[in-house]
Amino acid sequence: MFNDFIDFVREIYGIKKFIPLHEPKFIGNEKKYLKQCINTTFVSSVGEFVKKFENKIAKYTGAKYAIATTNGTSAIHISLILAGVNQDDEVITQPLNFIASSNAIRYCKAKPIFIDVDIDTMGLSPSALDSFLKKNTTIKNKKCINNKTNKIIKACIPMHSYGHPCRIDEIKQILTKYYIFLIEDAAESLGSFYKNRHTGTFGKLGIISFNGNKIITSGGGGCIITNSKVLATKAKHLTTTAKVPHKWDFIHDMVGYNYRMPNLNAALLVAQLENLDFFIKNKRNLAKKYEIFFKNTECHFFKELKASKSNYWLNSIILQNKKKRDLFLKKTNSKGVMTRPTWRLMNELKLFKDYQSGALKNAKYLQDRVVNIPSSVRL
Repeated sequence: MFNDFIDFVREIYGIKKFIPLHEPKFIGNEKKYLKQCINTTFVSSVGEFVKKFENKIAKYTGAKYAIATTNGTSAIHISLILAGVNQDDEVITQPLNFIASSNAIRYCKAKPIFIDVDIDTMGLSPSALDSFLKKNTTIKNKKCINNKTNKIIKACIPMHSYGHPCRIDEIKQILTKYYIFLIEDAAESLGSFYKNRHTGTFGKLGIISFNGNKIITSGGGGCIITNSKVLATKAKHLTTTAKVPHKWDFIHDMVGYNYRMPNLNAALLVAQLENLDFFIKNKRNLAKKYEIFFKNTECHFFKELKASKSNYWLNSIILQNKKKRDLFLKKTNSKGVMTRPTWRLMNELKLFKDYQSGALKNAKYLQDRVVNIPSSVRL
């Protein structure tokens, strides 16, 4: 099966020595817009392409406002501040996750709580979330108090893993009942929809990443999306070093952050957005090819929920056990076909192992079995 898979991938991508997991494609107006940007001399965080990008990404996602940031991690950090997360507060997230969310929680000197995922979404499980909150919390003065620590659970960051929407509407209903602020991690899911609504727009705040390996990229980059004018205004202020507008003077009214996206990066993204629909169509077509290939094998190809339309950012398969996963990784990578396991569970990392978690049966199951396979747009 290994050799058949390697041959299949080489047939899809063409015979070349190395096939990456996900590489960016620059096939449109990237050079043109970069040149325009350079000619204006506005290459830093002030410039027309930043405004254009924010308007275009807001329109695409259906959000009222978008605030461009240096990367997805800074977008999460600012979102936590906007949610009022302070030292010793607690924030729920999922253990099967890129480290950015957990790191950002610690930037605020808050503490993560790790709750299990659903196997069919790899995103936060509504049933596991509801069960944990029922068993471990009390509502006092519209605040969710953790009975074990006596701390406030301020926010929750579910993730749309690998571009696949989680059951975000159910999660939102539960969090509303417990007065917990929803920050939606849509870092990987630009172009993904759940029940005809774009990911990142269910919570009060959503974040998207434009890192070099994402479906569209500016090299780095991220953004916050929201329907709240108050939150959008404060997000822009915080990400611009909290500088009070003035023709010449330098006045800062609070601790701010130098998190605004440079105009050069935004120029790249404006061009990339013009081809986003093509990229998604291309990747969904690739997913169909993989689904057919793996249909009669021992590998389970991971598919979107019926209520979802996924961008299939990274295609994934689930093998029978860890031994077979490791063998698949070894064989493919030795032949120049890049494959990767899913992330190490956050609660198993030394820096997060002492924080509270629920039962994590599904997350552990997936950690031992999931492999990401080549998912670049094909030209």
